[in-house]
Amino acid sequence: MTASKTVLIAGARGVVGRAALAHFEASGSRVIGLSRRRPGFATSAEWITADLTQPDAVAQALAATSGITHLVYAAVHEEADLVAGWTEEGQIATNLAMLRNLLTALEGSATGLRHVTLLQGTKAYGIHHGPFPIPARESDPPFIAPNFYYDQQDWLHERASGAAWTFTILRPQLVCGFALGNPMNAVAAIGVYGAICRELGQPFRFPGGEPCIQEAVDADLLARAIAWAGEEPRCAGETYNITNGDVFTWPILWPRLAGMLGVEPGAAHPHALARVMPGHRRAWERVVSRHGLHPHAYDEIVANWAFLDFTLRHGETRPRHSIMSTVKCRQHGFHDCIDTEVMFARLFRRLQDERILPPAGAHEAGQERPPGAAAGE
Repeated sequence: MTASKTVLIAGARGVVGRAALAHFEASGSRVIGLSRRRPGFATSAEWITADLTQPDAVAQALAATSGITHLVYAAVHEEADLVAGWTEEGQIATNLAMLRNLLTALEGSATGLRHVTLLQGTKAYGIHHGPFPIPARESDPPFIAPNFYYDQQDWLHERASGAAWTFTILRPQLVCGFALGNPMNAVAAIGVYGAICRELGQPFRFPGGEPCIQEAVDADLLARAIAWAGEEPRCAGETYNITNGDVFTWPILWPRLAGMLGVEPGAAHPHALARVMPGHRRAWERVVSRHGLHPHAYDEIVANWAFLDFTLRHGETRPRHSIMSTVKCRQHGFHDCIDTEVMFARLFRRLQDERILPPAGAHEAGQERPPGAAAGE
């Protein structure tokens, strides 16, 4: 890659955005990150701070920037009630406006724009409403319920008609990577849950619901897919499912995660993490103090426990399998893969090396009630 390729990454502080940022920096491209706040981590990328819901502010922020050839759109607006917000009209309207505001401004300032990559996910197949046909294929018809993915996709198709740029839509599943303050970061949430179990002298119980077969994708692998989509001519106007290439079930993976976190595994104990984990802030503060971790706020590391509850299928009494076909991306030239267990081990090790999670080691027994037990239990 050369500096003649300039990549603007919207949502550059998130799990997908940070991985894309690192990938394109390493490739030698000129990289511009865009988010509402400054990065808060070391990066060689240029940075734009802007609220994508404000069209005038976005246009002003981009006016001084030239040469952008590729847009990676990984920005998303989530409601405070994360899961319930996925079907709210306001959330849908806001996410459409954000994409429209950015791309409209970009078309006015970046005359050399060549490609747009739009990130979606399994909500395109209705996973938040219930089981979908297995495997989900890119050609499946849209689910009947409202979804901002559909609104963004329709608008992008219309906007690209006759334009000099092309676009590709990627649909990853359970993106796992390194970022703080992201409401959909399952890796950090599992790590904090494990550290608190260890601090309290309690086993690492699986808190989820009925076991099901799922997939995940490593954020670094997804970043490579983003780079591929931006240069492969066959990707123009296409949609691709992207996963690690294997499948897993949480109950089987859970004791292996316990080993990575240095906590004793335990029998399954279904409980809502969103209900009990906010009450263990003091236990986390002791973990930070004991192990000399970076003093990130508890809510910064795990911004929303409800996402992990959803991912672990809390409350589910029948399997909600989530498997997507990745035949299409392989047929078009993207063959990257990684073992999901290896991915988790690498990500936990990075969180430990960065002193965000405590190192795996002997656990210290505490006296407080365990995660999953309400006051008075």
